[in-house]
Formats: sequence, structure tokens, C-alpha cells
Amino acid sequence: MYSNLCTQMPKNLLIWPNLKPTELMILLHERMGGTWQANLSERKPCKLYIPMFGPTCRVVLEFNGPKIVAMEPDQAFDPTQWEQISSEIENSVLKGPTGVGREYSFCGRRVTGSWRGKLSGVQILPPPSEIPNVPTTSGDHPFILEFPLTKSHLYPLTNHRRLRNHRDLTLLLNILLAGGVRLMGRSTHCWAGTEWVQQCFSPALNPYITDTLSAPAANELAELEPEDYDKMPGDDGMGLRVPSDLDQSVCLYEALSDSNREKFDRAAFWFSTSFRIWHISVSAALAALVAAIESLTTSGNIHHFNCPVCGGGTDHRVPGPTKLFKNFLATYAPGAPLARDRADMYDLRSNLVHGQHLMELDREIPIMGWTPPGFKEGQQYYDLWSLTRTALRNWLKNRSYYLQQAREECAYFHWIKRGRPLWEADIDWALAEQEFPA
Repeated sequence: MYSNLCTQMPKNLLIWPNLKPTELMILLHERMGGTWQANLSERKPCKLYIPMFGPTCRVVLEFNGPKIVAMEPDQAFDPTQWEQISSEIENSVLKGPTGVGREYSFCGRRVTGSWRGKLSGVQILPPPSEIPNVPTTSGDHPFILEFPLTKSHLYPLTNHRRLRNHRDLTLLLNILLAGGVRLMGRSTHCWAGTEWVQQCFSPALNPYITDTLSAPAANELAELEPEDYDKMPGDDGMGLRVPSDLDQSVCLYEALSDSNREKFDRAAFWFSTSFRIWHISVSAALAALVAAIESLTTSGNIHHFNCPVCGGGTDHRVPGPTKLFKNFLATYAPGAPLARDRADMYDLRSNLVHGQHLMELDREIPIMGWTPPGFKEGQQYYDLWSLTRTALRNWLKNRSYYLQQAREECAYFHWIKRGRPLWEADIDWALAEQEFPA
């Protein structure tokens, strides 16, 4: 019976290129249940057996890294059930009505009004009046974030989308808004005074999913032109304000291709992680900023050559990670600090991640403040944080413009270095594109 089914069904049942792996797994868990068993062999792609390995297995998922590359029928495969699941995927998972997801996020500045993006459909709302206020101007001030959501008839899948969209938008707003925006983080326990308590924030927020945006607050958040927004001082006690191009920035994020969206989400994660881990390790916080930048760089080509010292064969990447790091900042955060300072930042990062150094605040117990080297390390962190935030925003808003500017400058100076007279126009654009890959 099973052999006949195998001849009738395609070997790979995964025929939907836009189907997200996690959403497929939620659907399979709801429809097939089971304990699920995995083959984690390192010598071949991982396999997941649903509902479990053996004669009761209906389908096998094959993973290549985090991606599902194949789904094959197995011994207990039921073609009737699979026809129903396929219909669900096409009619309820890949398409569905649009609703609104809601969840709490936290801002470094108090949220006293609302903001609504007319194009993006994203809305910021102040917390309900019964939510206690943070007693200081700086802190984790709660607010409600609302956002568009494609609903499914399957609630666990719709709720997963709500949580995922909320996380992604919060990480995006952390880059775009002064004061930063944060998630609650995973629940844990800590000492509060002399009590062992659970860190959490769990006021009622019903409903979590609605059909339309909530009514705006009585007051609207002030909007500033992007140039003025970037010049705002630190926490000035004025509460959250937003740049006038916030709605456009959110739309640009939503319009990213799948590959660019994946890269930007990684960068946003590492940028957020840098802030959250700073109180534990400044060294790790700086390394996280470099990881945010490297998430958006393009690996150079690899070629093979013999080492001039030992004569052995080795690989060489052009351009290397250090140059890619410096070029990315030079492209998307032009200006101060100087290129030499950026090279020092990367050298510091390299020493940290390779276990050759710890920043002073991690290494010593401060007695009378930092030493001059420690002060310089602290300044490097804050400079790199500012550069990273600027670079991520510029990459999102107008990366083609900044990339073209960098390539033109590179080509021009390469042309000058070759001693070409002004009337010759044989600028080496190939070198410029290799130096500054997209």
C-alpha cells in the first residue's frame, strides 16, 4: 500500500516557496500531533519525523540549517489528510483577512500620546491609566504597539504571527526612535532587595488580536524633521517624539526582499542585544555592535594561494572582514569618527572575541573611575553604538544612494592615484564595485 502511494505522490511535498518553516510546523503539530523525533546526525541534513519515528511516521521534514528543504511521505502517510492540509496551506495559511495584533513594548522615554502610520498601519498608544508609571524620566516605560496582521483560521498560527511581528517591529523601532524600544525579554528570576522575585510584566491586554486599530489617544506624539530628530539631546524629559519619516521607514522595512529582511532582522537583533547585555559585559556589548554591522556586509570572494612563509596552501577572502566593516561604516555613516578610529574599533572587537582582551569595566573593579585606556574603550563603545544606529537607518532608508556615493568616491580616488589627467574618464568602476559590494 505504502509503495503504491510513493509512486503516486511527489517525493518532496514542499511545493510552496513562500511558506514559512515555523508556520508549517505549527500546522503539522495541530493536525498530526505526536511527540516528534529527530535525527541530528552532523554528516547529513537533520531530519524530523512526524508524529514520531517508525511505522507511525506520516511525513519527514529535512532541514538544511534553519530552513526546511524537503518534506517526504513516510510509512503511515495519509493522502486524504494531506489533501486537507494542502488546502489549509493554500486557503488559510498563505492568505487570509487582515487584522491587528497588539502587545506591550517598552521605551526609554515616557509615551504620553499616540502615533499612527497612515501607510504602514502601525500605531503607538500610551499605556492604560491603571498601569503604574516608572517614577523616573528614564526607564522601561510601557506602551501598546499595534500592527497589521494576516489572520488564519488556526489561532496558534495567528498568535505566532502576532508575537513574531511584534518582536520584529520592536527591534526596528529600537533603531528608529530616540530612547530605544525594547522587548520584555524571557521571564527570569532575580533578587529585589531581599526578595527572590520573577521579572515579568503581565497586565491584561484584551483583546490581543482585533479587526481594526484602537482609537487614538487624546494627545498625539510630536513629530520632528529627521535632521532635527537626530540633533535631539539625550533624555530631556520631554517624553517620546517621533521622526516625521517614521511611517515611510516602517514601509521600507516591510518592502525589503526576503534576503534583505533576514539580514536586517539579524542586525536589529544584535543592535538590541548590545544594549541589553551592556550591564553584564561591555566587551560582549561591543562585539554585538560589530555583529550588527557584519550582518549587513557581503562576504568577499575567496581565492587560493600558497603562503609565502610556510609554502602551504591557504584561502584568502577579498575584501576581508576588517575592510568590509570599515567600508560599511564609511558608506552608510560617513564622517566622524575617522577611518583610523573605526579600524581601532574593529581591532578591539577582534581582540575581544578571540579571547585576547577584556574591556576594563569587565576586567577591573573601578576605584576612582576609569584609567585613560579604559576611558578610551568606553568612548569607542559609545561612538560605535552611534555609528551602528546611523548606518542601519541609512541602509534601510536609502542604501542605493549611499552605496553609489561611496563607489563614486572610491573610483575617483583610484583614478587620481593612477595619475590620470582630468580629460581621461576611464574610471575603474569594477574595482569600486568590488571594494563596496552591494
